[in-house]
Amino acid sequence: MNRNMNDFQHSQQELTQFRRRLLFAVLGVFLLFGALFARLAYLQVFLHDYYSTRAESNRISLSPITPNRGNITDRNGVVLARNYSAFTLEITPDQTRDLEATIDALSELIDIQAKDRRRFKRLLEEAKTFESIPIRTRLTDEEVARFTARRYLFPGVDVKARLFRQYPEGALAAHAIGYISRINDNDLAWLEQEAAEHPDRNINYKGTTLIGKIGLEKEYELELHGVTGYEQIEVDAAGRAVRVLSHTAPVPGNNLVLTLDAALQKTAEAAFGQRRGALVALDPRDGAVLALVSNPAFDPNLFVDGIRFDDWDELNANPDKPMLNRAIYSAYPPGSTFKPLMALAALSQGRRKASYTISDPGFFSFGGRLFMDDKAGGHGSVDMEKSIIVSCNTYYYHLANDLGIDAIARFMGEIGLGARTGIDIPGESEGVLPSPEWKARRFKSREQQKWYAGETISVGIGQGYNAYTPLQMAHALANVLNYGRVFPPHLVDAVTESGTGAARKVSAAPARQIPLNPEHVDFIKRAMAGVNREGTGARAFANAPYTSGGKTGTAQVYSLKGQRYAGRSKERLRDHSWFVAFAPLEEPRIVVAVLVENGGFGSQSAAPIARQVFDYYLLGKDSAGPAPEVAASADEGALDAAPPILSPAGAQHAVLP
Repeated sequence: MNRNMNDFQHSQQELTQFRRRLLFAVLGVFLLFGALFARLAYLQVFLHDYYSTRAESNRISLSPITPNRGNITDRNGVVLARNYSAFTLEITPDQTRDLEATIDALSELIDIQAKDRRRFKRLLEEAKTFESIPIRTRLTDEEVARFTARRYLFPGVDVKARLFRQYPEGALAAHAIGYISRINDNDLAWLEQEAAEHPDRNINYKGTTLIGKIGLEKEYELELHGVTGYEQIEVDAAGRAVRVLSHTAPVPGNNLVLTLDAALQKTAEAAFGQRRGALVALDPRDGAVLALVSNPAFDPNLFVDGIRFDDWDELNANPDKPMLNRAIYSAYPPGSTFKPLMALAALSQGRRKASYTISDPGFFSFGGRLFMDDKAGGHGSVDMEKSIIVSCNTYYYHLANDLGIDAIARFMGEIGLGARTGIDIPGESEGVLPSPEWKARRFKSREQQKWYAGETISVGIGQGYNAYTPLQMAHALANVLNYGRVFPPHLVDAVTESGTGAARKVSAAPARQIPLNPEHVDFIKRAMAGVNREGTGARAFANAPYTSGGKTGTAQVYSLKGQRYAGRSKERLRDHSWFVAFAPLEEPRIVVAVLVENGGFGSQSAAPIARQVFDYYLLGKDSAGPAPEVAASADEGALDAAPPILSPAGAQHAVLP
């Protein structure tokens, strides 16, 4: 009896435990299913939009459409940069079984070089498999016909029309226009920075492989590029295109209308011939750049599709440095073109009157050294006007010593020397405006940092540490002719909107005003007119039917060290030839600065180039060839017969007019 009772109680305990375990199991199942349903509800309700978008993105791919780049024209509508349509051979990877075999087979029909294969592989890494990728660009008509006849043999390969950049005038104004080439890491970093600084602008370069590298192509890149378009393409699970769902057309880039006159530019470039140098022509009334020459130049078309290695090596190895923009980057001692500015500094600061006269014995004695004049025996009695006309060194030795380096540097900096002008292309040099402060920054040792009074004497005639770009010299003269109104030089006259055709003019308001006395400016203009009428520029401007003013200059390249100037037979050791000028005299419409490297005296090489430019701009006279060299004037030629500077130790230093 007791045993049965114990068995019954034991059975009841097991049943209770079973029911308890069953209850816990049921509760666990309900909890698990509850969690599952809660998760499903969370995903379906709260994260519906997120996962719906991701699912849609897996089904839909965006393919960028590159916009047409804006055109660049001169002031008269001459096209300097444009786009043209050409055929390309393109491969769609997801429609091709074996890419390498396909390319090898295509190379038997079409000339496909190693650089084409390298470019294709780079593009393949960046593109989607359903996008067509060019393997050869700019096919000839014969190549198109040859492939078309055998197209059935190449699934996934087709001929398409694409736009390419072209510079119709070749090397004309190449340093100003610039060129485009493949985007690199530095370009991408710049684009990211621009996007961060200008969040309101649509800076999107998806699908774009080319970008402006120098000149206007770089400076106005964001204007010229345009806005990228898109195609929404439905793709299958393997990523293959099924159909196009929508199309958003790209917005073409804006066009640039320049201040450059292409015909004047062509005349100026032709005037140099084979000579190295630079020319800048400005309209002093608003700072418009009429011509900007750096000779020799290069053909920007070489860079559009990726420059060939041999072409790049040839440009880099060329001793004449055709890629160097001499007009805005290279700085040269200004020589005697500095003298009218020195005279104006003295007048403006009340340190000289125009009537002040010295007696020039042919030298200036200072610190135990004789600084020789350009004319043996001197020029006799010389006032300020005559000092400019005959380019008397002795007058400016005296003047530099009286003014002092601080006053010279202060005035020259005010009129624009020794600082960037702000021209709207990159790569401009500051030049060198010497001063005690500049020398202290430039050199390391205390002895080198010290400014010596004798250095001021050389600065006064445009030698010494002086070094300015042709653009700076033209800009400074334009500022003077404007009676102190400073207009930053600019190459772009207007930006034309691609959508509306509306033109946004570049502002012509003066940036600042230099306090110049109009009477002093008029005096300098008359003195420079005397240079072209009877002075060192007279031979180049003989019989000109217009009035003009100018100043020749010759900048030392190499110390004579006992040699006479005429005995310097090596062309690259000869002095640089300078000429700055303006016309007409009464109301100047053009200012030029001309620099001919190793051209000798300013009147021989640089002045005839300026005359040819003026004849075209003012008279429409097209010489269409190199400007002839003229014989040096008597004053300049006299230098060949006399040692320039004598010290007690007998050392010689070239000082040229």
